[in-house]
Amino acid sequence: MTSSSVAAPTLTPAGHTSMFVNGQFPQRKTLIFLASLIAGFFLAYAWSATLVDEQIGFNTADTLLGHNANATPIGGIASGILFAFVTGLAGSFTACNIACFGAVGPLVGQAETRRGRFGQTIRPLGWLAAGMIPVSAVYGAIVGIVGTRMPQFSTAHTSGLSPRAIQSMIAFGLVGVVMIVLGLAALGIVKDPLGPVSRRFPNAPLVLVGALIGGFLIGRPYPLFEDMFRSAANSHDPFYGAVAFALQSVGNIIVMSVLFLILSYGLGGRVQRWLAEKPSRTSVLTAAAFIIAGMFAVVYWDLRALHGVGDIWFPTAPWNS
Repeated sequence: MTSSSVAAPTLTPAGHTSMFVNGQFPQRKTLIFLASLIAGFFLAYAWSATLVDEQIGFNTADTLLGHNANATPIGGIASGILFAFVTGLAGSFTACNIACFGAVGPLVGQAETRRGRFGQTIRPLGWLAAGMIPVSAVYGAIVGIVGTRMPQFSTAHTSGLSPRAIQSMIAFGLVGVVMIVLGLAALGIVKDPLGPVSRRFPNAPLVLVGALIGGFLIGRPYPLFEDMFRSAANSHDPFYGAVAFALQSVGNIIVMSVLFLILSYGLGGRVQRWLAEKPSRTSVLTAAAFIIAGMFAVVYWDLRALHGVGDIWFPTAPWNS
């Protein structure tokens, strides 16, 4: 057998510990980390819930449903399931969903053929769904069982914060901290927390990100989601709650999925070549997406919420006054 017939071994950097940590770390780690924190902070400062929820979310849902989504009562289980998916799609234009791009960096365009790139995009979306759907479905089933006793129905104020606000702060605060840690690991600043489990289950990082996306529903105060939440709670049907909440999450990532396909399949390998020229670019893309999204979650849902009840001061953008 000649040497030319022997396949060259695939070399993996010593620091490659999981899908999100490839071992090819950028030189200016601290600068990238600080720049991402600042970007996440500015996004939280500038974010307009009125623009995103009412102008974009409401108009999209109204167009798809053919009526005023927020003002029209949900007629039954069938209409509730349709409402869940449509409003999930309409609510996909949220800053938290940029966390999905933390998963796309290591995956975009690794295959050489267009069919291969298509497959390598579809499979990761399946693993995201494997983490996302159980979390949202279980929470929906709990809502169907517990009903209107859930904290998201309560507007009673305790020390300036309602139970609903406290639940949102805890849910999004925890999600934000996890994302920041994942970003730090992608930069090589901290040890990869997913390294041990990834050795046995390589797709565990994608399942975790999917679970985080599913966790968005636990604290989400989006008005159209509240309508669906109220319908599931009043139905006292855990199966309906599980299906509706799962479809809400699925609708939430449809737009991100289309963008994944465009990046991986539709650009003819240009993204693949750009990332391959300098492997540390994947680390930067992954880390920046996670840190920006995590910082946004902590600042917007925790610091801005505390500012809203007068506990702390936080700068307010002119268009949010």
